[in-house]
Amino acid sequence: MNQSTGRFGLSCALTTPYHEDGSVDLARLTRHVAWCLASGCDSVTLFGTTGEGPLLGHVAREQMIGALKGAGVDFRSHVVGGVIAASLHDALAQANQLLDADARALLVAPPFYFKGVSDDGLFAWFSSFIAKLGDRARDIILYHIPSVTAVPLSIALIGRLKAAFPQAITGVKDSAGDWNYSQQLLAAHRDDLAVLIGDERVLAQAVRDGGQGAISGMANLVPGRLRMVVHQGRDDAALVELVDAVLRYPVTPAVKALVSHTTGDSAWLTVRVPLLPMSVADTATLGHLFDRVFADKAA
Repeated sequence: MNQSTGRFGLSCALTTPYHEDGSVDLARLTRHVAWCLASGCDSVTLFGTTGEGPLLGHVAREQMIGALKGAGVDFRSHVVGGVIAASLHDALAQANQLLDADARALLVAPPFYFKGVSDDGLFAWFSSFIAKLGDRARDIILYHIPSVTAVPLSIALIGRLKAAFPQAITGVKDSAGDWNYSQQLLAAHRDDLAVLIGDERVLAQAVRDGGQGAISGMANLVPGRLRMVVHQGRDDAALVELVDAVLRYPVTPAVKALVSHTTGDSAWLTVRVPLLPMSVADTATLGHLFDRVFADKAA
C-alpha cells in the first residue's frame, strides 16, 4: 500500500540490465530504480516477467537486492519482489530472501510446469507456501498471468485463498489482458484486495472501477504519464497506442529496446536466453513510434 494515499499505486515492473557476459549490471540497475522512483513510481518490482525473474538465480537475486540496499533504497516502502518458481522449495527460498530484505510485498505466481491442474491443487500449493512461511507470511499479491504460466487463477480460487488467508493475501495482479476477467475480479474483490491491472490499455477504466493501481512494464518508460492514469483514472490514448505496438513483439525484449531508445544506451538491449534481443529494424520501428506518440518526451 502507498503510505500516503492508502492505495497500492504505481509500481514499475523493472527490466533487468546485463553486462555483455550476461551478469546483472548492478550500477545500471540502481540508476534506473532511482530514476523510476523519482519520476512518478510509488515502488518498483524486481524479478517479475518484464525483469526476466525466472531466468535469475539465487545469487543474482541476492546481488540485486544488495546493490539496491547499498544505494539506500527503502525496501519496505519501495520494493516488491517476484516469486516465480515451479517447486515449492524454490518459491520459499525466493520469498524468504525477499522477506529478509524487508520487501514491501511478494508477487507470487502459481507453479507453472504442470498444466491443467485443478483449483484444489493450486489451493493446496498456495496453502503449503503460506503455511511454511508461517508468521512471516504477509503482503502476498497473487499473480495471474496465464499467457506465460498457462496456469490461470480463477476468480473462485482467489476468493477461496483470500477467505483462508485474509491477513496474508492482500492483492492480485491481473496480467491476463482479458477485460471480462478484470471486471469480474474487480466486482468480487475491489473491497478486500488491491486489484492491480497489468494491461495498461484498460488501466484507467479499472482504476475508475475500484482498482488500486498497477505493476507496469511501461513504467520503465513513461512513469509520469502512468502516474496520472493510476492515481487519477485518466485515459491516455498515446499509452494505449504504445502498448498495442509493443504487444506485436516479444514483450520483454521490446520493453528493453524502448529503454535503450529513450536512454540512448544500447546495453539495455541485452536479454538472457532463451529470449533474444530485438532486431535493429524492429528496435528502430518501436523507437520511431515512441517518438511520435510521446512527442513531448514525457519520459
